[in-house]
Amino acid sequence: MSSSAATLGSRVRSLIERLDGEVEAAYAASGLDWRPRYTPVLRTLMGLGPTSIKAVAVEIGVSHSAVSQTVSQMARDGLVVLKPGKDARERIVVLTAKTEAMIPALQRQWAATNAAADQLDAELSAPLSAILGEAIEALNQCPFGERIAAAAAALAAPDPS
Repeated sequence: MSSSAATLGSRVRSLIERLDGEVEAAYAASGLDWRPRYTPVLRTLMGLGPTSIKAVAVEIGVSHSAVSQTVSQMARDGLVVLKPGKDARERIVVLTAKTEAMIPALQRQWAATNAAADQLDAELSAPLSAILGEAIEALNQCPFGERIAAAAAALAAPDPS
């Protein structure tokens, strides 16, 4: 893809595909049947213990729907079980013994991944981790949809000359 044709969205997707694909390959090379998208859920459950999908979503900072989809996939893979919560709609996510047994190997893989991320940050003009943090904070202050609407309005405004 030429840089002139690459949109912000396509660049972000390309970056995610490159990072997640290589991380998943590293898990496989280490004998781990694990997907990168499972890691934030696991780390949250390691910190909080069994908890609701809603609490996991809040902790990670993503939508309830996204966490629900990931947890459903993890349940199909035998990594978590879902138990009823306090009301009929709430589901509590609980790690299985299979996942508990994987944690030491996963932690070693996370350490290697973090070291590789630090190396990547050192090669860039600005650390990717810092830029991503700044971008998320800026979007928290003014969502991208608002920015698009403002830009569209400015482009549609009649030329004052």
